[in-house]
Amino acid sequence: MITGLNSFAQSKDFLGEYTRTLGEEGKHLIEYKLTLNQDRTFVFHYYKKIQGGTPTEANEYGKGKWSSKGNMITFTSNKNEDFDEKYTLDLNNSTARFIAKNPRDKSDKIVKTRLQFLESEIPWMQRIDIFKI
Repeated sequence: MITGLNSFAQSKDFLGEYTRTLGEEGKHLIEYKLTLNQDRTFVFHYYKKIQGGTPTEANEYGKGKWSSKGNMITFTSNKNEDFDEKYTLDLNNSTARFIAKNPRDKSDKIVKTRLQFLESEIPWMQRIDIFKI
């Protein structure tokens, strides 16, 4: 029972919105936005605007379910339920590590709460950090 309560408490830490913006407005811009919901679903939005790129601007969306074990989060998408004309990104088999400052650490060290994607079948998702807001 204690283990169950512990994992529930930790999964509550995971909940919320994560974002990362790379580049500079008016030039090249890449944005990642991820929301982890309490019902264990997620929504992901990837936006890029590249000067001289083809296409110059793109929006991609993904959704599905997430699960956690320890500080690792695994994303799954069901092709029958989670994919349509808008939601085409497949985050299936993607895993991320939840990184936060340990509550027992009383030092002045600043640790930004984030998800660090370790594995993904989407090449540009591997090794990306997105920060909790």
